[in-house]
Amino acid sequence: MLSKSQISFIKSLHQKKYRKETGLFLVEGIKSIKEFIQSAYQIHTIFYVSEQFDLLPKLSANINLFEVNNADLSKISALQTPQSFLAVVHIPETVPADLKNFKNQFTIVLDGIQDPGNMGTIIRTADWFGFKNIICSEDCVEAYNPKTVQATMGSLARIKIYYENLINLLAVNKISVFGALLDGNSIYKTDWGKEGLIILGNEGKGITTEVIKKINHPVTIPRIGDAESLNVAISAAIFCSEISRTKN
Repeated sequence: MLSKSQISFIKSLHQKKYRKETGLFLVEGIKSIKEFIQSAYQIHTIFYVSEQFDLLPKLSANINLFEVNNADLSKISALQTPQSFLAVVHIPETVPADLKNFKNQFTIVLDGIQDPGNMGTIIRTADWFGFKNIICSEDCVEAYNPKTVQATMGSLARIKIYYENLINLLAVNKISVFGALLDGNSIYKTDWGKEGLIILGNEGKGITTEVIKKINHPVTIPRIGDAESLNVAISAAIFCSEISRTKN
């Protein structure tokens, strides 16, 4: 049974302030937790319901295990319907993005994404299409937000996330910069070359004016119907798919 202090501590990790202070975040569900166990992430503690214990893979000795009942799990879970397992995981050390390491590949760059579900879906989509890195502006939603983590379905364990001042970063960039804009060239007629940064903007405002100035290849997804706009996560999927198709 969890103590009041344990419950309070774990629930505090629902908030960005305490994730930043402690360097810890939450992962829920056995599928996602397995992905992090098999990754370079360091697992602090796994809380589990006894009836589901056999679903856990073999664990290293430095991972703490703590049995809880369903009532306790409900108190610490960020989900409306807890999934029998909750892990406390260490946030990896922050490393600045060095664009010299992004040559000969395509990298998604997110400018002001606010919705955690969109962020998580973009991370999951990037993983599906083999992208390894995502660069986020400093005002993007946090990748370790519980809703974001849940939406990645474990893909966060394989994608490196960077938070940067995009203006400063792009000022020293020598890689082609593609941007999702309404008045760009058709995505289906774009020559992607062998590398590039793919910039996608905020759900409502799009890419900021200063970042647009750094784009040298504006790209649009041609509209055939009457919808006013595309969801940014859907746009990311189309960009990833088209780039992967042309590369192969």
